Amino acid sequence: MSSKVLTCHQARWAEFLSEFHFSITYHPGCLATLPDALSPWDNVYPEWGEVFISKNPINSQQLIKKDEVQPSRSIFEELGKGKSIQDYSLDSSSQLLLFKDWVVVRNDPTIQLSILQKRHDSPLAGHPVQERTLKLVKRDLNWSGMTQFIKDYVSSCQQCWRNKNIHHKKFGLLKPLTIPNGPWICLSMDFITQLPLSNSFDSILVIVDRFSKMAVFIPTMSSITSLDLAHLLIKNIISKHGLPSRIVSDRGLLFVSSFWTNLCQQVKISRDLSTAYHPEADGQTERVNQILEQYIWMYVSYHQDDWNTWLSLAEFAYKNSDHSSTKQSPFFTVYGRDPQFYSVHITQDTPSGKLSTKIQ
Repeated sequence: MSSKVLTCHQARWAEFLSEFHFSITYHPGCLATLPDALSPWDNVYPEWGEVFISKNPINSQQLIKKDEVQPSRSIFEELGKGKSIQDYSLDSSSQLLLFKDWVVVRNDPTIQLSILQKRHDSPLAGHPVQERTLKLVKRDLNWSGMTQFIKDYVSSCQQCWRNKNIHHKKFGLLKPLTIPNGPWICLSMDFITQLPLSNSFDSILVIVDRFSKMAVFIPTMSSITSLDLAHLLIKNIISKHGLPSRIVSDRGLLFVSSFWTNLCQQVKISRDLSTAYHPEADGQTERVNQILEQYIWMYVSYHQDDWNTWLSLAEFAYKNSDHSSTKQSPFFTVYGRDPQFYSVHITQDTPSGKLSTKIQ
């Protein structure tokens, strides 16, 4: 402030600061031992997240693009003349343009973004990876350049970048467990513990069917006993899917207790315990735990005290996503069909054949 020669930038600030009466005092850093008042105050947080988090970059990029070419329009007009085009058809009742079994979505970034917001960003979708998002969309929709569009959208999703980890295959040779002969014959289970209290729960029991990859997420307490674990297994698994023949787990206190050991012996359940300090022996459940934790991080409130209310939606999102090993969703493996998801209604709103899509 005492310099006689000021740059243009400094001169502007000097003119602005001249309106205030203040003194500048140097305080050495070694004496600043106490933090400022805001640092330890955990109640200061933004009320509106969008003020601090920018929108998905691809959304802005795609919305400013204009439809210079509409390939579906010429096809639609030709179909109206009664001509046949290979792989394309016109549904007589709904007047929808179909490509094989898929509804054709016109080249409109606004419509395409709305579809991905439902089938990637929504809690029922759970922010799946690129391949799983593509398969969710391809169940009943198709458009030109869809694969690259979805790849760009998912790769630029800030929620995925912030809450997901990078995974790779284990180094060395691993001997996989034998594949079961049917669903719910062999299970793997593990606990997610030390969570913030949510409706008196602080843990999650994760049970995975090793055949179909279907999972069940059960809120519970870290203080449960082996008897409580048996009741949870009967209520959520045995009563709905029957008695399993094998259970894979780690060497937690509940899984090695005398009560649990005797119970499994009485009902003829074989226990496969992992090697100490080698969680990869139950890698399937460990991986599902990561997926569940990532889901909760994306949708839980700021105070993190409502995660138990998201478990049902997280379970649906996991069951509805294609698994990398089976190449189909756990729901389809067990029931032979995919569940009802966000429906897409397409109507013909102009005589020229333009199609508009509405997401319900």
